[in-house]
Amino acid sequence: MAKLEHDRRFDPAHGSAVPLGDAVRRITARNAGPFTWQGTNSYLVGRDEIAVIDPGPEDRAHLELILQTCGTAPVAAILVSHTHADHSPGARLLQKMTGAPIVGCGPHVAARPLFAGEVNPLDASADLEHRPDRELHEGDTLVVDGLTLTAVETPGHTANHLAFALDEGRILFSADHVMAWSTSIVAPPDGSMSAYMASLDRLMARDDALYLPGHGGPVQEPADYLAGLKAHRLAREQAILARLAAGERTIPEMVATIYRDIDTRLHGAAALSVLAQMEWLVERGLVVSNGPPSLAARYSPAPTA
Repeated sequence: MAKLEHDRRFDPAHGSAVPLGDAVRRITARNAGPFTWQGTNSYLVGRDEIAVIDPGPEDRAHLELILQTCGTAPVAAILVSHTHADHSPGARLLQKMTGAPIVGCGPHVAARPLFAGEVNPLDASADLEHRPDRELHEGDTLVVDGLTLTAVETPGHTANHLAFALDEGRILFSADHVMAWSTSIVAPPDGSMSAYMASLDRLMARDDALYLPGHGGPVQEPADYLAGLKAHRLAREQAILARLAAGERTIPEMVATIYRDIDTRLHGAAALSVLAQMEWLVERGLVVSNGPPSLAARYSPAPTA
């Protein structure tokens, strides 16, 4: 089984633009945190005109640095990968500053409806005001400065998540679906593990040479890393099945055991990740629950024939 090895060697170089090639620069916002790590990466693609990918939070200083880096080159388009508050709100302010169209993912939508009495724990992280001027879907293209960016649908982290493939250099801007520093959070009802795994398979069928993610540094060997990510999720699934076999019946019990070595500040996110795995297990008939899968439900192995 492929081994997952994260790469946490990353200098965000806050306050400056980092060239990543002749036509790509990275500027990392100063919004570091447990889920954003060193901050959100905004990418500037182009030479004589610029496409800005993921302007980040509504941070005027960050957006002014983006414009300063563009110099005399106009911003031709503002691309948004998904509607989390650390990626998309800055698009509206940047549009006011430049007049450029907002292009990319559609409005925020949950991966599934809420169950009766269920509260969405991720409401605070969702950008519900996002309305693109042009919504992109699988295979749709945007040409800026002679460079073609192609939308690659990668739902899972959110239902509307997009990656953007750049024809020059076989680069994929993978946003939060694939990151070198950590696995992506997949948290229902916004996220879906079945969609996430299908998106991994979609990327594994491609031949991109380099991933530039929404947080942290590049993924240098995408094929190997994708195999590691898939193996990691399948191993987590086996760990959950093992805890069920051992008699544990609730998600908090499993989080305390499976994630005992991680920062306790992340246990809430870990519980949502376990819920995502549970939904997928229930969907495939491997686990049963006493009602719709939820953080409060009780789970047990599905009866064998």
